Amino acid sequence: MGLAAQLAFASLTVATTAIIHFAGIAALLALFRQQRHMGRLRVLREIAALQGAVLGLFALHTIEIWLYAALYAAAGALPHFDDALYFSTSTYTRIGYGDLLLPRDWRVLGAIEGANGIILLGWSTAFFVGMVGRVRWLEHELEAAR
Repeated sequence: MGLAAQLAFASLTVATTAIIHFAGIAALLALFRQQRHMGRLRVLREIAALQGAVLGLFALHTIEIWLYAALYAAAGALPHFDDALYFSTSTYTRIGYGDLLLPRDWRVLGAIEGANGIILLGWSTAFFVGMVGRVRWLEHELEAAR
C-alpha cells in the first residue's frame, strides 16, 4: 500500500476515533453534571460518578484500540486478530514492545495510531483531572458550610 493510501486510512481512522472520543466524553460529562441536582449525598454520588468515568474512559479507549485492530486485520496487515489487537494496544499506548511489527506498507498507519493514542489518552487525563478537581471543590465547599 502506498503512502497516500496509508495517510488516507490513517486520517479516516483518526477522525473516527476523535468523534468516538468526543461523543463518549460528552456523554460522561452529561452524566456527571446530572449529579449536581441529586441533593443529599452529593459527594458520594460524584465519587461514584468518577468511578463510572474511569470505566467509561477505559471503554472508549478499548473501542478505539479495537477499531485500529480491526483495520489491521481486515486489511491483512496482521493476519490474526489477536496479533492485531496486541499490536494495536501496545502501539496506542506507546508501549511498543517491538516483538510484533507491521509490514512496511502499513508502518505509517502504526506510527499515526501511536500519536493518536497519546492525544486521546491525554484528552482523557485532562477530562478526568477536571472531574476530580470538581469533586475536591465540592468537598471543600461542604466542609466550609459546616
